[in-house]
Amino acid sequence: MKKVLGTAVALTAALALAPTASAEERTCRGKLGAITVDNLRVPDGATCTLDGTYVKGTLKVETGATLNASAIRVVGNVQAENAKSVTVKGGSRVGGSVQVKQGGGASVLDSTISGDIQYDSNRTALSALRNRVGGSIQVIKNTGGVTITANRVDGNLQCKENRPAPTGSGNVVQGNKEDQCARL
Repeated sequence: MKKVLGTAVALTAALALAPTASAEERTCRGKLGAITVDNLRVPDGATCTLDGTYVKGTLKVETGATLNASAIRVVGNVQAENAKSVTVKGGSRVGGSVQVKQGGGASVLDSTISGDIQYDSNRTALSALRNRVGGSIQVIKNTGGVTITANRVDGNLQCKENRPAPTGSGNVVQGNKEDQCARL
């Protein structure tokens, strides 16, 4: 009985110390098609083209990297900081938000975003065209020009401190159109 009890205690201790399963991160350089990945990362300076890719977690675009995504499904967020360019288009669906900060240009076109579209402190042209947005569109301190046209937004359309001011029309906003976007 002591041997069985000792074996049970040792097995329990071994299981308690076993590493827990975590979501794997895949790196994209080049092109990925209709495959499923846990999390996806576009590393510094790389270019990644996605066509029909399903991401069960988050898609991160790193410094100087370029993302060209069409017909993708992302359960979490699309996050880019200091990226060269981010394009999400062609009936893509993002369960979280698209966040592009302190980078180059970005376009979100003909897509469904359950959370927000956030463009913050970017240097080149930005656009949000013909999207369905469950949260808000927030455009703050960008300097390359912003076009916001024909979006359906459940939250607010918020634009502040952009040079030049955003342009566009035909946005249907359930919340408020604020500051520089009051007439869009």
